[in-house]
Amino acid sequence: MQFSVLVDIRLRGGISDPAGATIERVLPVLGYEGIADVTVGKTIRFTIDAVDAEAAQAAAAELTESFLTNPVIEDADLTIETVSPGAGT
Repeated sequence: MQFSVLVDIRLRGGISDPAGATIERVLPVLGYEGIADVTVGKTIRFTIDAVDAEAAQAAAAELTESFLTNPVIEDADLTIETVSPGAGT
């Protein structure tokens, strides 16, 4: 079976986010008021072959922890969905 994986990565609380701080500082200058707590992260999407959703979750989690993120400073949320037959064709 194929599964679609979405990895949403963000800095852990207390870690400096200069990109988020820069965006937050500029927003009022551009006329956007009342916006706070801006953070910048990254999103990674891929398709994985696995026997079931549990195996896909385990493989994606291992890949995320060992390669896609720096677990010292980043947290990640995984979303896994079954790919429908014929999807993406």
